[in-house]
Amino acid sequence: MNSQYVIAVQALTKTYDKVEAVKGIDFQVSPGEVFGLLGPNGAGKTSTIEILEGLRPRTGGEATVLGFDPDRQNQQLKDRIGVCLQATNLPAKIRVQEALDLFGSFYTRRVSSEQLLQRLQLWEKRSAFYETLSGGQKQRLALALALVNDPQLLFLDEPTTGLDPQIRLEIHGLIEQMKAEKRTVVLTTHYIEEAERLCDRVAIIDEGRIVAMGTPRELQQKSRVQSRIDIVTAQTLNGATLPQWEDALESKLVDDGRSLTVYSSRPARTLFEIMRWLDQQSMQLEDVHLKRPTLEDVFVELTGKRLRD
Repeated sequence: MNSQYVIAVQALTKTYDKVEAVKGIDFQVSPGEVFGLLGPNGAGKTSTIEILEGLRPRTGGEATVLGFDPDRQNQQLKDRIGVCLQATNLPAKIRVQEALDLFGSFYTRRVSSEQLLQRLQLWEKRSAFYETLSGGQKQRLALALALVNDPQLLFLDEPTTGLDPQIRLEIHGLIEQMKAEKRTVVLTTHYIEEAERLCDRVAIIDEGRIVAMGTPRELQQKSRVQSRIDIVTAQTLNGATLPQWEDALESKLVDDGRSLTVYSSRPARTLFEIMRWLDQQSMQLEDVHLKRPTLEDVFVELTGKRLRD
């Protein structure tokens, strides 16, 4: 398998008794890439990354992570990666600093705990018991524990599930910092906006199979759902003959005569033409809104169900 990749997976399978959780998937992750596995609960995301982390043996196929086989060289691998599991639970009475020192002792290399605690806004809580931390503070501590060995590769399994929107944005900011540092990150999520905002590439996984893979924009462009442009004008458009704008598939006026909806395969170009036409008609624009297909639209098309089903 190609050594230029941080992760290379080929025909990977995982079976529990008679249940096939991962059904022969293939993908590669390049250095410095944020790669997302997007899918509903039970799709096979967690099984896949637990195999790559060396936590579970694979049933079949091939996998290399940082040049190591996760099954046969898992101790060498674990020394080089950082892992933030779906749920991190520490003893109630362990202090934040103690947890960081304990986890740091597991590795052959580690970064300054003070530096980590400052960076993750936990320095003021370094002597606090784990049980006294808020949900967001516990998740930031989980990220600190994942970074204590200065890993080349970071696995984040549903890092913001169950957190309120403000804490989720904080975690997004931390992941974007890691991205700026050129760390390689593998992220599992069922939040559409998380994948669209953070990931360089996304693999949509459903029932143990990858059904689509590419950049968020590439996947959106493959959607049969067309972009929608909504225009509101100050004056009524009733009586005006709507042109056939290039790449526009459908144009219609709403009953009030001031609201125009246009569906387009190339919305930026179509929007420019609409603006030019409105100017020629001496029409004053009050509002404009462009809605592109989302990864949710792509997922529904490919699987016939909603992401959170």
